[in-house]
This record gives sequence, structure tokens and C-alpha cells, in this order.
Amino acid sequence: MKKLISLLLIICMMGVIAGCSPKETKPSNSGNDNGDSSSEEKIYIPVISKGFQHQFWQAVKLGAENAAKDYNVEITFEGPESEAMVDKQIEMLEAALSKNPSAICLAALDSQAVIPLLEQADERGIPIIGFDSGVDSEIPIATAATDNIAAAAEAADKMAELIGGEGEIGLVVHDQTSRTGIDRRDGFKNRIEEKYKNIKIVDIQYGDGDQLKSTDIAKSIIQAHPNIKGMFGANEGSIIGVLNAVNELDKVGDIVVIGYDSGKQQQEAIRNGQQAGAVTQDPIGIGYKAVEAAVKAINGEEVEKNIDTGFHYYDKTTIDSDDIQALLYE
Repeated sequence: MKKLISLLLIICMMGVIAGCSPKETKPSNSGNDNGDSSSEEKIYIPVISKGFQHQFWQAVKLGAENAAKDYNVEITFEGPESEAMVDKQIEMLEAALSKNPSAICLAALDSQAVIPLLEQADERGIPIIGFDSGVDSEIPIATAATDNIAAAAEAADKMAELIGGEGEIGLVVHDQTSRTGIDRRDGFKNRIEEKYKNIKIVDIQYGDGDQLKSTDIAKSIIQAHPNIKGMFGANEGSIIGVLNAVNELDKVGDIVVIGYDSGKQQQEAIRNGQQAGAVTQDPIGIGYKAVEAAVKAINGEEVEKNIDTGFHYYDKTTIDSDDIQALLYE
């Protein structure tokens, strides 16, 4: 009887041990349709813009959010209150690096000031993708942007045509530190100087992309040069300032106004004849392509170094065409 009881105890203990042993686990399916699992964190990509104050950046934000949704990644989109706030953008970049992101998308306000932080990112293996405006460094794996030199040169050609190939013109540019400011200024200026010997650029001023500041400097240029025939504004804030100045000084129709970008106020000015035309970028495409390139870089895929997102010149005769309507934003 004792032997029987001992045998039964041994069998019971073996059953308990078997019940406590771990169950066999199946390998996770990493090849599913969306590549996601409930326990896996999403890729995180901070997108640091030049600002929020213009409709252009809201359109870029929309494009970035569309890409984040399509590629199932998490993004944040932020920028300083003013495009003159280089230090604030650097603080944002420092904060982004502290979160150890998978990659960073950056539209640099200053093409050189951010380089030390980009070097830190590079040392940590964090891919940098530029958008809208590049930097003076080879660290960014790619930059999604308009060919600003070519676009501004086309604006210069249109200006020359509309003022009859001669006369005085002025420029209001957002800054002289970002690649967009430099390239749009030089693209316009160099085309005029190289091709149109009878056109004189009488002044170039910088308004930080701020409408009120750009209004004041545009008025000062016009008042200092009463025979001026044309004004070019190199971004949304700059051209709105030019339009304000021309209206306040009662110069509508006397001065040919050409802008850059395609927000609501510019569209209205082109339709009513206050503005001759503008270069439109593809802001939604810029945001989308930047996040898309970041995802590809994270995954080790090849990324094109310079992602040209295209541009078009439009005026009253073409603003309602399908090609242009797809690039306009409110």
C-alpha cells in the first residue's frame, strides 16, 4: 500500500511539473501586410519646420501627416513662431535629439548654425532629411525641396517680360541665412544681371518672412525709387508685404508684382490684377517626400540625394488649370 501511495504521489507531482512548464510559442509573423504588431512601437520622426505662421507650412504639415499615415509611423511637426528665430529652432532640434528619434526631418532657418547638432545626430546614427531648405553640409541623406534657383530665375524672366526689358526693380527676401533665401535671391538676381542689361535691381531688403516688416521695407524701397517698375517677393510673407505696400501707396497697376508660393491672399491678388503672377511650389509634396525619405533611410533603402519636388509659374490665365489647382492651398 505504501508503495502504491508513493507511486501515485510521483505521478501527481509529474503532472504538476508538466502543467507549470512554458507553452511552446510560435514565431511572430513579421511579414504581415502592415508590418506592425501590438507590442511594437512605431517609428518616431520629428519634423522641424521653419515656422507655423504661413499657410505654406500648414500645407507642408499636411503632406508630412499623409506620409506618416501611409507608412504607419509617428511624427511631430513643430516650428518657431517667426522665421527669424534661429535660436528657437536650434532648441527644438536639441529637444528632438534628446528623444533619440529614428530620424529627423529639418527645414533649417540657418544653413550653418545647425551643423554642430547635425554632427551629433550623425555620430549617433540618426538619419537627417532636409526639406524646403538645405544646409551647408553633406550630413543630410536627402533634401526634398524646390529647385529654388531655377524657380526664381523663371520669375525673373517673367518680370523682365512684363516690364518691357528695362527699368528699375526691387526685391523683398525673407532672409539671407537659409538656403531658400539665398537661392531665391541669387536665382532672381543673377538671371537679371546676366540676361537683362537694361534692368537695374535698385535694392534688396530682408523682412524675415514677416508681413508687417516686409510691408515697411517694401514701402521704403518704393518711396526711395519713384520710377520703380517691378517688385519681387521671395516667399509668402515677403510678397504679402509687397502687396500691402503697393496698395497703401496707391501703386496698383503702376508696379509689376511677382511672388513666390500660393496662399489665399496671393491667389486673390492674382485674380483681381494686383499681382501679375507667382511661382508655386508643391508644399504637400515636400512634406510627404521628406517623411517618405526618412522612412526609407531608417529601413536602409537607397534615397535620392536631391529630391526635386517641382515648381510652376502661374498667373491669371493659368490659375484655374488642373496642374496649378493641385498645388494651391488656403
